[in-house]
Amino acid sequence: MALTAAVVQLSSVPSVDDNLARHVELATQAAHAGADLVLFPELSLVGYDLDSLGDASRWFTTADARLDDLRALSAATGATIVVGAPVCGVDGRLLASLVLQPSGSVVLAPKQHLHGDENLWFTPGTGPTVVTVGDTLVGLAICYDTAFPEHAADAAARGASVYAASVVFVTGEEGKLHDRMRSRTGDHGMTGLAANVAGSRSVGGSGGWAPDGSVLAVAEGSGDELLLVSW
Repeated sequence: MALTAAVVQLSSVPSVDDNLARHVELATQAAHAGADLVLFPELSLVGYDLDSLGDASRWFTTADARLDDLRALSAATGATIVVGAPVCGVDGRLLASLVLQPSGSVVLAPKQHLHGDENLWFTPGTGPTVVTVGDTLVGLAICYDTAFPEHAADAAARGASVYAASVVFVTGEEGKLHDRMRSRTGDHGMTGLAANVAGSRSVGGSGGWAPDGSVLAVAEGSGDELLLVSW
């Protein structure tokens, strides 16, 4: 089955409500453009500001009412929407992607490999999580997960033909995102997708990679951008 994904390179703001509204706006735009899958960056609903996580209102659950508009949008359009959030769940506090599916369900896809101060706030998750988009199995990764070849290998072993990463790559990491995605996907013949944060410290580089490692699409710069990737 042919798929179209929307990779959203996005800068988040301190207001969770404003971020949610922006997600609905961009996901609506993507779905109306024909996207089957909409991929946002790591911690996109709150921004990658670990010091702000002492505020309990910045944490989500899979049943969070604040996701209702995104849940309804997925159901109405048939697009699967992947957003990033800190999540309180039965397995502890997780740095995760929340996958809003057309069925109305919300799948929790936690980050498996934490680094630095993330360990002060989060419990490592199990993974990788593989979800179905149409007839295609999509393996989900979050940033540092892409540094571990076995993460992509496990996703491929579970049947994934797409490896979709929500990431934060910033100044000093130029070229690293491309090299990792080309390696992770090329090793297993998977299509790769990566949504990076936008902004003055971002290195940009969001895009898509073919199974042979060649680039399908890439962001023009480090600003906010929505890319459509079809294969």
